[in-house]
Amino acid sequence: MCLAVPGRVVEIYEKDGLPTGKVDFGGLAKEVCLAYTPEAQLDDYVLVHVGFALNTIDEAEAKEVFALLREVAEAEEQMRKDEEPS
Repeated sequence: MCLAVPGRVVEIYEKDGLPTGKVDFGGLAKEVCLAYTPEAQLDDYVLVHVGFALNTIDEAEAKEVFALLREVAEAEEQMRKDEEPS
C-alpha cells in the first residue's frame, strides 16, 4: 500500500534535466519531481508519493483528501486520549 498526499505547486523549474517544483503541503514546501506530470502548472494540485508527483487533481478533490486526513488525525488523537489512565 502506498500513500500519495496532495499538494499545491508553488514553483516550477528544471533540476538535473527534469521538471521539478516546490509543492506546498499545508505550509510545508518540499521539492518534488514533476516528470510524471508535465502538464502541472502553478497553483495546480498534484498527488505526491516519495517525492514524485504522480498525477494532477482538482482543488475540490485535494480538499476532500485534506478533510479525510484531518479526520484520521482527530481519530488517532481521540484514541490516545481514551487510552490514557484516568
